[in-house]
Amino acid sequence: MTEIRTPRLVLRRWFDDDLVALSEIHADPVVMQHVEDGKTRSLEQTAQDIEAWEEEWDEEGFGMFAVELLGSGELAGAVGLSVAETPAETAGQVAIGWRLGRAFWGQGYASEAAHASLEFAVQDRGLDRVVAVCRVDDRASAIVLGKLGMHAEGTAQDPLHGHDLVLYAIDLTQYQE
Repeated sequence: MTEIRTPRLVLRRWFDDDLVALSEIHADPVVMQHVEDGKTRSLEQTAQDIEAWEEEWDEEGFGMFAVELLGSGELAGAVGLSVAETPAETAGQVAIGWRLGRAFWGQGYASEAAHASLEFAVQDRGLDRVVAVCRVDDRASAIVLGKLGMHAEGTAQDPLHGHDLVLYAIDLTQYQE
């Protein structure tokens, strides 16, 4: 089982017990405003997300981690790697992403977990490049991407939902851990 510990977090694979906590995060419209179509997700849709993330772990050797607070064991959200499907400019490349419950915003958890995910990409999976896609109006995620050392490489439009996007990337051969 893949598990990463940071000073405050545990990044791990998904447990059945995570479903309700993640569905509560997915039910918050503020959390979901920058995710896909911006709509909240049901318990059943959240179960499908976890199943898809676990399948990606099995097929690719990486995926979205469950992010747990080290002290309390509380589920904070999801952070990790996936193979991008859209937009065309990033399709087929490994992308980093996250979504955390609103109660966990502004405390550095996204940056801490994303940094650990990039270290995992380099050290454990030998990846040399990771991309990210961020909506133009998602300032908080853009700040995290900057903290990770990722640089804007261009723009695109989400082909499914029509949102304007900024495309980021990092060359992991020069990544400072």
